[in-house]
Parts: sequence; C-alpha cells; structure tokens
Amino acid sequence: MENLLLAFGLTLFAGLATGIGSVLAFFTSTTNTRFLSLALGFSAGVMIYVSMIEIFFKAQESLVHALGNEQGHWVTVAAFFGGMVLIALIDKLIPKAGNPHEVKKVEDMTKGNPGVKDPDLLKMGTFTALAIAIHNFPEGIATFTAALNDPTLGIAIAAAIAIHNIPEGIAVSVPVYFATGDKKKAFKLSFLSGLSEPVGAILAYLLLMPFLNETMFGILFAGVAGIMVFISLDELLPASRRYGEAHLSIYGVVAGMAVMALSLLLFI
Repeated sequence: MENLLLAFGLTLFAGLATGIGSVLAFFTSTTNTRFLSLALGFSAGVMIYVSMIEIFFKAQESLVHALGNEQGHWVTVAAFFGGMVLIALIDKLIPKAGNPHEVKKVEDMTKGNPGVKDPDLLKMGTFTALAIAIHNFPEGIATFTAALNDPTLGIAIAAAIAIHNIPEGIAVSVPVYFATGDKKKAFKLSFLSGLSEPVGAILAYLLLMPFLNETMFGILFAGVAGIMVFISLDELLPASRRYGEAHLSIYGVVAGMAVMALSLLLFI
C-alpha cells in the first residue's frame, strides 16, 4: 500500500509540473534558454540511462524467468520496440500546430497585447493542452509502473518527466493568456493538461494490476523502456538543441546519466 501511494504521488507530481511552467511563463518576459537546454538534456540523460541499463534488463530478467531463455529475450525486444511504436503513433496523431514539443518561447508570444482576441493563438493553446494530455497518458503509466516496482527508480523517472513537463506548461499557458488576457484560464488549462498522467496511473492500476504476473510485468516494463527512449531521442534532445545551446544539451545528457548511475550504485 505504501508503494502504491508513493507511485501515485510521484505520477501526480510529474504531471502537475506543467503548472510550474505555466507560472514561470507569467513572471518572465524572456525564456531562459540555457536553463531549458540543460534541463531537457539532463532529463533525456536520466531517461535513456535508466531505460537501457536498468528497466530493460529488469524486464528481460522477468520474461526469461517466466518464458524461458530464448522466448524471454525475443518478447523483451518486441515489447521494447512496441513501446516505441505506441508513442510514435500518438505523436503522429497530434496536429503539428498543437505539438507540445514544438519549441515555443515566451517572447515569441508577447508581440501583441494580452487580451486581444486571437482565435489562432487560442486554438494553438487549446490544441497543445489536448496534445499534452494525450501524450502524457503513457508517461503516467511509465512513472507509476516503475515506482510501484522500485520506488528509487520511480523518483528518478518522475523527476525527469517533471523537468520535461515544464516547457510544455509554457507552451499551453502563453498562447491562451495572450489570446484571452486571463491568467487563471491559461493556468487552469495548463494544469489540467498534466492531470492525464495520474489518470494514466489510475487506469494502469485498475486495468493491469489484476493481471500483473511476471510475464505481464516484463512486457509492461520493456514497453516503458521503449517509450522513454523514444521520448528522449525524438523530443527531449531535439528540443534541448533547438533552444540554441547545443553543448549545454550534451552536458545535460552526460550529467543526467552520471546522476542516474550514481543513484543506482548507492541503492544496490
């Protein structure tokens, strides 16, 4: 029960980080590109390292134990790439205008006056909120599953996902605010878009927990690894570099991997 509550709490924390991005957008006139470049790179480093070094092999160990050596290895690889295919399909279905991983800066949205009716800006913010809600759903399942199995692992993944949700909050709140002049509405939409992560956790618990044997766990965990590697390579790293700080992006990746490696060593 303690693990269950912690897993849900971590998922809630990660999802609601979109609200942090929303608040930051209201109190800054320019985007701190150096911070975002480093932070997104760090998040990618954490997610890639933990997926390839820890989660993949835990999934493989479970599946080999349940299905035998050869079949276990094949199913692990299939589930890993299956996770990638799932998140790629979700990305494909999101309209480009509303893609939360299209880099947006605060100053790009502040060329007009807040409150001037702009249907295009409002549409962009609304689409982005919807896109984030859809996109964060499998991330919620990933955080919840990892935390349920290993709280230390769950904390690291929740922190990485929370970091990458901050610019998503900016991407929602800024266009909505400048289209409506209403900070409360912009924050509310940004905040609600992050709630899909804990919703994903609840559904994972209700739908998957009754069937969570060793085989199901291995498949789910391998899929989670695939999802997180895809998010890192397709979204976090390109976004980090597009903020104009290419070297900081790589430094962030290395730092994220090092911190994750150290934390795993300390809790062996």
